[in-house]
Amino acid sequence: QVQLDESGGGLVQAGGSLRLSCVASRRSFSMYNMAWFRQAPGKGREFVVRISRLGITTDYADSLKGRFTISRDDAKNTAYLQMNNLKPEDTAVYYCAARIATTGQYDSWGQGTQVTVSS
Repeated sequence: QVQLDESGGGLVQAGGSLRLSCVASRRSFSMYNMAWFRQAPGKGREFVVRISRLGITTDYADSLKGRFTISRDDAKNTAYLQMNNLKPEDTAVYYCAARIATTGQYDSWGQGTQVTVSS
């Protein structure tokens, strides 16, 4: 497992942008497949996007394509989530997650960062 630390959340008006960061504690970060999930108030955790090792492939939730972009910088042990044209329904706690395997459960999770979008 790896320790993950998210940051970059906050309050933003609808139409605005935020960039979330997820810093991993290990130098072996490049071995991990990374993902972002979110959980809105009163709802279950929802998949947002994932990125493979070396950033070779990405996979987005259909509803978020075109507004959200995932990236990674292995030299900085960091994954990013750029969120543009934010909507009130994007309000949630955003979590990053990591796994060595390409499929299956994510076994490392961050504490989450709150994103609030006002109308």
